[in-house]
Amino acid sequence: MSEPRDKPLTLWGGRFTGAPAEIMRIINASIEVDRRLFAEDIAGSRAHTSMLVAQGIIPPAAGNAILSGLDTVEAEIAAGTFRFDPALEDIHTHVEARLHELIGEPAGRLHTARSRNDQVATDFRLWVRTALDRLDGEIMALQCALLDKAAAHAETIMPGYTHLQVAQPVTLGHHLMAYVEMLARDRGRARDCRTRLNESPLGAGALAGTAFPIDRFATATALGFAGPARNSLDAVSDRDFAIEYLSVAALCAMHLSRLADEIILWSSPAFTFIRLSDAFTTGSSMLPQKRNPDAAELVRAKAGGILGALTGLLAVMKGLPLSYAKDMQEDKPPVFAAADGLALSLAAMAGMITDMTPDEAALRRAAGAGHATATDLADWLVRRLGMAFRPAHEITGRIVRLADARGCALEALSLADLRAIEPGITEEVYAVLGVENSVRSRTSLGGTAPERVREAIAEARQRCLSQPKLG
Repeated sequence: MSEPRDKPLTLWGGRFTGAPAEIMRIINASIEVDRRLFAEDIAGSRAHTSMLVAQGIIPPAAGNAILSGLDTVEAEIAAGTFRFDPALEDIHTHVEARLHELIGEPAGRLHTARSRNDQVATDFRLWVRTALDRLDGEIMALQCALLDKAAAHAETIMPGYTHLQVAQPVTLGHHLMAYVEMLARDRGRARDCRTRLNESPLGAGALAGTAFPIDRFATATALGFAGPARNSLDAVSDRDFAIEYLSVAALCAMHLSRLADEIILWSSPAFTFIRLSDAFTTGSSMLPQKRNPDAAELVRAKAGGILGALTGLLAVMKGLPLSYAKDMQEDKPPVFAAADGLALSLAAMAGMITDMTPDEAALRRAAGAGHATATDLADWLVRRLGMAFRPAHEITGRIVRLADARGCALEALSLADLRAIEPGITEEVYAVLGVENSVRSRTSLGGTAPERVREAIAEARQRCLSQPKLG
């Protein structure tokens, strides 16, 4: 365990003669939230210390003592033996207070040419950058699960919907590939966000820079940034990177929620398209027959919290004049909560996709309902009889009305029935009325024909796996 502290360290108390009110201490403290930044805070302090020594701003002996002490502090926190003190405001104060206990006077040199404003901005950027790197891998894992399931069902016919009404037959593989593309855009947005984020605020000071001869390029390089932020006011007051991260997270969560909603529908008795095993369902305390898709429902619900996090941080930032204001202490809770919720949702969704067992017979039956090949009939009239599409559409509508009246599928109508509406129709028309024929005919790029689906899977797999790892 770290040694007890006789007197809490404050970083700003010289001008004050009285202590803050208890409620002031409580509302001002952020340690229960920002303790998650300890590794980033220590990394920034290491880079800053090394730069101060290299620039001759602090003696090498002091720098070595600071670096050694930071190693100890980091090890204590990582091991869970570090004592967090509610009297200390934040992670920055905790690290520096423990450093004072370990090495004494040299610890006071660490904060030379640095403010908590540029310190926390740097820490938070480092944390969000790591979160983006992690997110990229988490999304890719779900993409791989979807690709594997799509490959296994490239020919499995199911209904495609508009307005939740049967529209045209598609394959399950084609349907799942739509989510692979959504997630690819999410990965692209995450990578774009990382590029814009990757500027170092360190050295901007409280807001105006510093008179010390610091080397901001050295600290930026040491921390893996592309370079230093160009304007000191913007460097300490910018939270665009956090808002953009939440935008990425919100879009991804929205995509997951749509997929979760389909899993919920598909696993219901009204659809019976898929079955989830005991691993991803729960029972009822009262109703013994129930198998509830709770994992999917929770993914759908967590999207609401992530959308709220984005809205909340936008509201915090919208009225702040330059540069820093304490309002910005509220930037981290929504980001941390969104990151946790999204990581859990992605892992749960990957598990559900891998776990789910499609009922191919039920999917095939549903694909043939609702006259799903009506468009194929209209297209046949255009191709074979040379009609314009609008008259073909009207004729097909009349044939659908007849099938509805007879209570049968389009292919169950006799040739005489069809010719009574359009005399030019021949026996050839039956080749396009079955759902298998319909699916096979959709060979345009991006279409649902199994051969196109397999090509799309191969291309997407190569695209997903060939992207360089972030971080």
